[in-house]
Formats: sequence, C-alpha cells, structure tokens
Amino acid sequence: MNRRSFLQTTAATAVVAAAGVPGFAQDVTKVGFIYVGPVNDGGWTQGHDHGRKVMVEHFGDKVETTYLENIPEGADAERAITGLALSGHQLIFTTSFGFMDPTINVAAKFPRCEVRARDRLQTRAERLELRRALL
Repeated sequence: MNRRSFLQTTAATAVVAAAGVPGFAQDVTKVGFIYVGPVNDGGWTQGHDHGRKVMVEHFGDKVETTYLENIPEGADAERAITGLALSGHQLIFTTSFGFMDPTINVAAKFPRCEVRARDRLQTRAERLELRRALL
C-alpha cells in the first residue's frame, strides 16, 4: 500500500468508525485537521489534505471538514486543537509528531471528541487508560 492509499483509507475509515463513538449521532460529522505546513507543500501536508478531500468526495454532505495549516508544534498546536474541539468537531486529526503531547492533552479534556495523532498509534484501551489517568 502506498502512502496516498494509506491516507485515503485512514481518513475514510476514521469517519466510518466515528459513527460508533458516543456523541456522533448527528447527521453531519465535523472533522478537523491540524497541519504543520501549507496544504500546497508538495509532500506531507498536501498528502494529508488530499485524504481529507477524498473523504469529502466519498461522504458528501454527511461530513464537514475544517483544516488549519502552518500550525507550529507546541502550545500553538494545543490552542488550535482545543479551538476545533470547542467548535463542535467530533473527530480531529493531528498530522505531526510534534503535535503528540498537545493531542494527548486535548483528548483528555474532551472525552467526547475523538482526537487522533498521525504519528503515534495507540490502541483504544491505551487511549481510555490515558484519559482515565488524566481525569
């Protein structure tokens, strides 16, 4: 599987999986993306944004996406992720290793929002254990 196929499959699978997560009962699922670079960088961020666009094409009006680009790693990332959670996004993808700690922090504060980091694979049990420890 190439990177493009992986990104497309990951985005589509995440939206479908979100339907089974409590708090996703509404008609439109709001999905946010936090990008470390510009969407036209010709590489990493552009690949993620392509996956976002494929998700929109596939799910149509059942999904609403928002992306924030050029977000610095660290405190700025945590503010950006928090902003998406506060604005009603049920699923948020962070796409840089440097977003890991902010991702974990926001996930602990918003248990009804599924916050997923691209660079650290965690099992559902690990995420639940982390959330319980931080609450």
